[in-house]
Amino acid sequence: MGDENGDAQCIVDGKRYPVEAGMYLHELRRPLYNQIKNEHRTATPQSFICNHHLLDYRINRIDQMIHSDDLHNQRINRRLTKALQDDNYEVTDVNKVLSDQQTFGERVADGVARFGGSWTFILIFVAILATWMVLNVTHLFGVKFDPYPFILLNLFLSCIAAIQAPIIMMSQNRSADRDRMDAENDFHVNLKSEHELRILHAKLDHLNQSQMPHTLEISRLQLEMMGEIRGEIEKLRMEHIKLNQSKEDSEHAR
Repeated sequence: MGDENGDAQCIVDGKRYPVEAGMYLHELRRPLYNQIKNEHRTATPQSFICNHHLLDYRINRIDQMIHSDDLHNQRINRRLTKALQDDNYEVTDVNKVLSDQQTFGERVADGVARFGGSWTFILIFVAILATWMVLNVTHLFGVKFDPYPFILLNLFLSCIAAIQAPIIMMSQNRSADRDRMDAENDFHVNLKSEHELRILHAKLDHLNQSQMPHTLEISRLQLEMMGEIRGEIEKLRMEHIKLNQSKEDSEHAR
């Protein structure tokens, strides 16, 4: 504490200063107090520090927080850049792969399945069935190659079904391969997106947990420094007024 003359010894340089020209350590915020305590082990909460050295510590504290935040942001940005440039997450061009691996039989199977599942096939098939039955029932033009109950037609339909079923299954196998490759692509894309989101969340957590408090502390330190500067300016203004007043009194006394 200050002596009877209102002076106190600065913990940094050991010189004595008026109490109003500095602060006691217990008046400082904990981070700044710890910083001074780390450099001066003998410091106690009742120790005194002058404004000049206190300003140096505040500026140093601001620099440390800015530097720490910059380093952390750089680490996160490097991780994010590496994740964006990582080639482990391969996305396959499904159409190109299937086209390169496609055999003649598979192309035929796809064509048959595509045609067999169209309205064109249905209409043509209905027309053939209707013509077949009309010719054999009405004996039109003297044609009668499959009388009722159309045994030959049943055999023809059974053969078509027997041939068409495995062809359609071949096409479905290719569709299953396409679905599997699409699922693998989705997995890789989702995995990469999840990795990038984790990094972004880490950056947001850093902003919320460290950088925002640091920003508030920097603003608080700046306000404290501005307040002290304003106080010094006010003292200088008052001294200037007193000096002018005393000068005027001296002139009047003459």
